[in-house]
Amino acid sequence: MSQPGRIGAFKPAKTAGMTVDDAEALAATALGAIAADPSHLVRFMTDTGLSPQDLQARAGERDVLAAVLEHVAGDESLLLVVTANANVKPETLMQALHTLQAPGHWSA
Repeated sequence: MSQPGRIGAFKPAKTAGMTVDDAEALAATALGAIAADPSHLVRFMTDTGLSPQDLQARAGERDVLAAVLEHVAGDESLLLVVTANANVKPETLMQALHTLQAPGHWSA
């Protein structure tokens, strides 16, 4: 039987301790790692449909930063590189992604 606040066997993700600013900073660090490797950059732009001009103009926008973290989370080797360079655990990157995707953190 599931406990209240749980769906199936999974606990809801928590964002406690992760501010939007911290999440955005980690995403910016991850974007730097992606941009440093042309093959990662091309794959990210292909996956998101962003042109180089769009990426440059929108790099600091919340939806782009969330897309960066989604991209990193989907590539284990990139995830390990990014988190090692940022000196954080992979779970922290996932927490940052959840923070950026959480309702109420979006501005109009």
